[in-house]
Parts: sequence; C-alpha cells; structure tokens
Amino acid sequence: MADVEIGIGKAGRRAYGFDDIAIVPSRRTRDPEDVSIAWEIDAFRFEVPLLASAMDGVVSPRVAIEIGRLGGLGVLNLEGLWTRYDDPEPALEEIAGLDDDSATKRMQEIYGEPVKEELIGQRIQEIKDSGVVVAASLTPQKVLRYYKLVLDAGVDIFVIQGTVVSAEHVSSRSEPLNLKRFIGDLDVPVIVGGCASFSTALHLMRTGAAGLLVGVGPGHACTTRGVLGVGVPMATAIADAAGARMRYLDESGGRYVHIIADGGMRTGGDIAKAIACGADAVMLGSPLARALEAPGRGHHWGMATFHPELPRGTRVRTTTLGTLKEIVNGPAPLNDGTMNLFGALRTSMATTGYANLKEFQKAEVMVAPALQTEGKHLQRSQGVGMGAARA
Repeated sequence: MADVEIGIGKAGRRAYGFDDIAIVPSRRTRDPEDVSIAWEIDAFRFEVPLLASAMDGVVSPRVAIEIGRLGGLGVLNLEGLWTRYDDPEPALEEIAGLDDDSATKRMQEIYGEPVKEELIGQRIQEIKDSGVVVAASLTPQKVLRYYKLVLDAGVDIFVIQGTVVSAEHVSSRSEPLNLKRFIGDLDVPVIVGGCASFSTALHLMRTGAAGLLVGVGPGHACTTRGVLGVGVPMATAIADAAGARMRYLDESGGRYVHIIADGGMRTGGDIAKAIACGADAVMLGSPLARALEAPGRGHHWGMATFHPELPRGTRVRTTTLGTLKEIVNGPAPLNDGTMNLFGALRTSMATTGYANLKEFQKAEVMVAPALQTEGKHLQRSQGVGMGAARA
C-alpha cells in the first residue's frame, strides 16, 4: 500500500476502521444452522468467540460465570475492585452515582485501596467452583508480584493486558518482565496485549503467547488516542496482526497464535468485520456493560480511567438493553445490531457462504465509505436503525 504524504519528510499509511469497510458476499449462501462460530484455544473450546473485557463495570465473578454458561469466556480484572474490597458493591454504587466533573478524581481515591492477595485466590476459586473456564488479567507491571497466587488458585487462561504490551520493554529503573522466558515457564496458555502493528504482533507471537489482544485505544471508555495520540484503526490493526501470523506460521513450522480483536465493536456487523479481517475471537466491553447483570449499574470505565498520574479513560453512561443472554445470543427486540451479537455473526457468515470462523477470515472485504449512509437518509434523519447514534 502506497504511503500518503503528510508533509515534506513525513509519510504514513492509510488505515481503516470498521465503518470504512464492508464484507463482500461470495458465490454461495448457507443455512445458518450449518454454520459454526465455535472457537478453540489451547485445550479449551468455546461455542461463542467472545471474551468479556477485564473491566470492573463489565465483569464480576457472577458475570464471568454467566458468560461461561453462554459459551464465552469472562476475564476478571485482578487489579480491580474485586480484589481491593471484600465487598465492592458500595464502591460500585458510589461510582455509578458520581457526577461527571468529580468522577475521575473520586475513582482514583476508590482505586487507591491496595490489592489484597487473599482476594485474588478467592475470586478465581469463586468462578472455578461454577465449572466454567477461568480467565484472569494482570498488567505487565504486576505479573511477577502476583502470578504465583493466580496459578495456585487454578486459573485456566492467564491474560497479561496493558494499553500497549511489547516483547521488548526498556527501563533504566527496574528489571522488565521477560515475556518469552515467563510464558515458557508456565503450564497454562497466556494471552497478551494490546498491540496494533505487524512488527509488535510478530514479536509477541515469538514469546510463545497463545493469543494476542489487538487494539490500542478504540474502546468507548478509552481516551488513549486523545491523551497519548497513539492508536491504529481496528480493521487495519487486525489485518496487520493476521499478516504477522502468516509470517510466524512459516518461521515456527505451523504454530498458530490466536488474534482477539479488542475494542471498538458495537454491533454484530462490527464483530463480523473483525473476524473477516483475520480475528479468531473478539473481546467486548461496552456492549456487555449494557446488560442488566453488568456490575457498572449503567456505567462503563476502562482499566486506565483511574490511573493516579495520567488517566487514559473516562466513565461513560450506557443504556441498559437487556440480559446478557439477549445481548450475546438473543432474541433481539432492537433492530440496530446491538443485541444478539453472535446470532448476527452466524447470519453474516451464512449470508456470505462461510461455514466456520477460519473460512470467514478469508472473506473478501472492500473499502466502502458509503456503507453507513447509502440509501439510509430516512433512518439517519429519524435516528433509527442504522441512523441511531453509535454510542
């Protein structure tokens, strides 16, 4: 792809988000009942290619259990309220009631409570006792401090997650986490992220990670792109990571690393585009924060919202739509694509003729700037259907 000249001495690639592209129908269609959206990573199989994001307004132990029963995987934030407070409900209630002007400052104070080591094992065991697969998340800075507690508690999938995670972190102040050595010593699969470029994805694949979280800054509650100026539109980021995987498959002799699109998806159509660009599964936050069961009580915030020095997120209000089951698997009483997300994925695959996720990754896509507006004047003018605000 040719670079676009930004100015004399500086050029850049054109990048695309989900709204910029469309999936092209193939020569065949399929019965939706003949389509599989199942996803397997390591020894674990999921009927729905969904990870619920490790955010306190999205995943509680109870929600992680329910997501598991619906066929997906809930990821619990082990540096959040659930490991800082024996009973986080009063803190969650207070956060939901804060006014916008004071929310960030007060959340910094609420999250100033230190993580309690005994609660790490307790929360993991709480999920494990239900019989679902357990996934839990730590930031790279806290991994060496807490990982033994996490493993001893019986976590099934370990997630190392930050705004940007690299295979080569340079620091003059401390010994950085050596991802390759660390992952090589573990007996559980590790998912790492976020990343958003070909080179970073390739280097992270070489660490031995089972999966990569792809996405920097696209989330509805994230302000990284504004605060730091860092990010890549999601369609391009996923496609670049998929390209890195092709390179890594050749150099590793066939080792497959899963790509998980993380952030920026609101509808079933967005999820379908993520898979068509090369993702194996998606990580969702704000769409699930709109569930009746969500712990955020109609609010959603990112993992960096309460950073003590440089917050890179905001608390946003969400509209409660229905139950987790209705949002994930339907039925959907709304026509804007925000419910029955994975029924929509299945139907998209059937409409374009693909039988499973691996096949769907090969779907033709095209740049389609008119996709959201062509022929939709009445919907847009009335604020319904595809004219509804992308909140």
